[in-house]
Amino acid sequence: MQSKQHFHLCDIILLALIGIIFAVIYFGADFIYNALTVALSPIGYGPAANDITMGIWCMAGTLSGFLLRKPGAGFLGEFLAAAIETFMNGQWGAANFISGFVQGVATELGFTVTGYKIYNWLTVVTTSLFAAVITFGWDWFKNGYSHFAPAMQISLFIIRFISIFIFSGVLVKLIANLLERAHVVRKGY
Repeated sequence: MQSKQHFHLCDIILLALIGIIFAVIYFGADFIYNALTVALSPIGYGPAANDITMGIWCMAGTLSGFLLRKPGAGFLGEFLAAAIETFMNGQWGAANFISGFVQGVATELGFTVTGYKIYNWLTVVTTSLFAAVITFGWDWFKNGYSHFAPAMQISLFIIRFISIFIFSGVLVKLIANLLERAHVVRKGY
């Protein structure tokens, strides 16, 4: 009998489905990001578009982790969705691979803290916190957040955490609960 920690064919199929579905969602979120950037730039908050949409862009990893409950699932789900978005000609191009890697590692660390044994609201908070801190650190260098005034940096971080908590945390947890109740996936898959 194989260990519960190994990925089986049904796990791989579920990861692929999550990757494909969220690649389409991520592709659509690019348009939301662009509209928000245009709308917020006149008041000096154009960079906040990235933080407002970050929660959407981290959903695949969190959902994969909640449904598969295996080490590596969060990372693989996130990275796969970002990779597929790249091949859909998403506006970020090959940079999606790096973003998917960073977001996947961040999400995976949130599950690691709970030892892959707790899948409740504590896990929602830990995955949200790790995703917010690590992706913000990445944007600190990649997007020049280090050049913003401290008040702007704090605002952007708070916006990012709220976005990630709502989309990648609460919404994903509710989706996972609904899928389990509908018997689409087994509880503790």
